[in-house]
Amino acid sequence: MKQLFLAVASLLFSAISAHPSKVATGPFLTQVDNTTWILGNDIWNVTQQQTYGVELMYKGKNCVGEAAGHYVSYNGAASNLEWTSASITKRGTYKGKSYIDVSFTAAEGDMHWVIFSSLSGAYQYFVNHALPTLGEFRTLWRLDNTTFTKGRTNIKDEELPPLDEYLSQNKVQDETWLKPDGSGYITKYDFTAWSRNQDYFGVYGDGFGSWYINPGKDYYNGDHLKQELMVHRESSTGDVVQLNMIHGTHFMASSSDVFPDGKMWGPWLWYLNDGDKQDAAKRATEEFSAWPYTWLDDKDYHSRGVLKGKIVLSDGRPASNAVVFLGDNKPNKTSLDMGSTYYYTEYADKNGNFEFSDVRSATYGLQAWSNGSSIADVTTSFLQNDVTVKKSAKTNLGTLTWEVSSKKKLFQIGDFDRYSYGFLHGGAPHQHALVASCPANLIYTIGLSEPSDWCFGQTYKGNWTVLFNAATPSKSAAPNLIVSLAGYSSGSSINILVNGVQIGNMTSGSSLLPSDPCLYRSATGAGEWHLLEYSFDKDLLKTGENELTFNMVRNTTWHGFMWDSVVLEW
Repeated sequence: MKQLFLAVASLLFSAISAHPSKVATGPFLTQVDNTTWILGNDIWNVTQQQTYGVELMYKGKNCVGEAAGHYVSYNGAASNLEWTSASITKRGTYKGKSYIDVSFTAAEGDMHWVIFSSLSGAYQYFVNHALPTLGEFRTLWRLDNTTFTKGRTNIKDEELPPLDEYLSQNKVQDETWLKPDGSGYITKYDFTAWSRNQDYFGVYGDGFGSWYINPGKDYYNGDHLKQELMVHRESSTGDVVQLNMIHGTHFMASSSDVFPDGKMWGPWLWYLNDGDKQDAAKRATEEFSAWPYTWLDDKDYHSRGVLKGKIVLSDGRPASNAVVFLGDNKPNKTSLDMGSTYYYTEYADKNGNFEFSDVRSATYGLQAWSNGSSIADVTTSFLQNDVTVKKSAKTNLGTLTWEVSSKKKLFQIGDFDRYSYGFLHGGAPHQHALVASCPANLIYTIGLSEPSDWCFGQTYKGNWTVLFNAATPSKSAAPNLIVSLAGYSSGSSINILVNGVQIGNMTSGSSLLPSDPCLYRSATGAGEWHLLEYSFDKDLLKTGENELTFNMVRNTTWHGFMWDSVVLEW
């Protein structure tokens, strides 16, 4: 059936190509039958069937080849959207360029392609009408693997692994294989990157490049720590995958969001070129400068304002370089798990000043937390609800006070910033099984050891011991251990002991410690952040040397605990 549709579409495309002055001058949409359409302009065109865009013609070549093509899906590949109709919803001219807005309609919502004359690619956006409660929602291209041989994100740029290295007998877990020569692993998760840091990403080869440029990221779920898989090779077919995870869950403990009717993801630019990364970078700079896009005819999209303020700590210090997040008002989930509406991320300057521009008008909750540096010791977070941003208005919240702990700190290991940065291997390039290079047993001496002596993750049965000195506490002192985890992958359990006496446990299945896939999916910087506190009897401490022990009593290969910071205070 696919071959029949392609034959019909190919004949129509041949007619369009043969008579461009009569049929295809500038952007167009042509209906072949009830479930097949061709859209594009004089540079490229896509043959779209009920689910898949099965053919992409560019520079005289079908860039899809034997691959699946373009589609939109949610909850993995479990639910692909099926298009029931397509129409041109708007025609216009912007800066001398004509364009059409093509809408493909499905039961769940509308997928738009905004096609400009002489644009090598198209802007895309999706408007929700009936998506179910979900975690994962994506658009993607699966492209010809002989044309597109390399993948690029802002932190990784290299050849995709050859398909003949994906040997079934060498598969060790989800989309992960031992290389045939035993030198390491192949896994799609090595092409993970921070979602909100992307300039442009995609796949390319000799003479061809397909890129996603997402300048406005307010439609993404999650906060600064949101990371996603960007490109990879489909192991079962060899297709090269350009993955636009507009609502992703690959490194989260949970994500279950309900979307209002009219929630818009995008627009972003899908861009074609000859594989020139400098050209793609130049185009990305132009797109970031042009966002929010003035050509988009949507009043809610353009209802935006500015929010600014200053945060100071209750001890008088400015909240220097703090992470600042604008998310759900009166939140009932973590900032990483938020995803129903629109979200904004910034950083304060050295004086604690922050500013969000082009914020959709709504009421938000404003959060802040330490990003390390001069406030790396701050273990608390900041939240102010009922922050309203109005259309075309500049809202100044003035000076906000962030309450910090007044307790005396005995010691701290690692910056409090929700990342594993500073520890051995913390923030290293994404690599499967890197946590296996961390030791089973470790001794860390306060005052002598450095953070780099502490490994970023603990995965083996054994003891990680902290040696520290303590003076005799006062009668009113109550020791409090704070454990900040950058991530946790299930199947592991740690008993926490002070001078041989257990004061707590961190384990799978606990409501306080939901699991995320960080450690077994190549993450090295963060997964989902967890904050745990354990108070204990002061009589367990003694004058002189004391021991704090993290005794892993149960483990699973490549699973375990990714560390952010350990603090003892009273």
